[in-house]
Amino acid sequence: MKITIIGYSGSGKSTLAKTLADHYQLSLLHLDRLQFLPNWQDNDPDKMEQEVLTFLDTKENWVIDGNYAWCQYERRLEESDWIIFLNFSRWNRLYRAWKRARHFRGQVRDSMATGCIEKLDWEFIRWVLWDGRQARQVTRYQTVGQTYSDKFIALKNQKELDRFLNKVKNDLLESK
Repeated sequence: MKITIIGYSGSGKSTLAKTLADHYQLSLLHLDRLQFLPNWQDNDPDKMEQEVLTFLDTKENWVIDGNYAWCQYERRLEESDWIIFLNFSRWNRLYRAWKRARHFRGQVRDSMATGCIEKLDWEFIRWVLWDGRQARQVTRYQTVGQTYSDKFIALKNQKELDRFLNKVKNDLLESK
């Protein structure tokens, strides 16, 4: 099984990816771990793309979370059995980002690159509320949904996410 998780910042992509990877025993790749170097410095895009290619070429089953439309996006989407789009409201995502920042204050979370201490600054707040949801991102997600409608799963709130996870757990129990 191959799963791509995309969506807006703060929607819970990494948490869902970890949950599904554990549940199905899949290899897990958090793209943020590759994008950033310590102190939130950007990694070399060519190096990141090579690491993603190596992961795709060597792992039979996986979960990948993150957008990065410039980094093997089409291949990830094509190969995926499921494309899960987390489309939570901007205020819900801000609340989730705030809770995450409180929980991981002064720490590096598992889904983030070494040396990237959790933070919630004005730049990220602006990204969550406005800049990260510009027309091109909205259009990209709509296009993905139309292109891959047979495997596209859009979840827009916690209730839908919980329902989805319960179905995943029940489906696995029924298959045993």
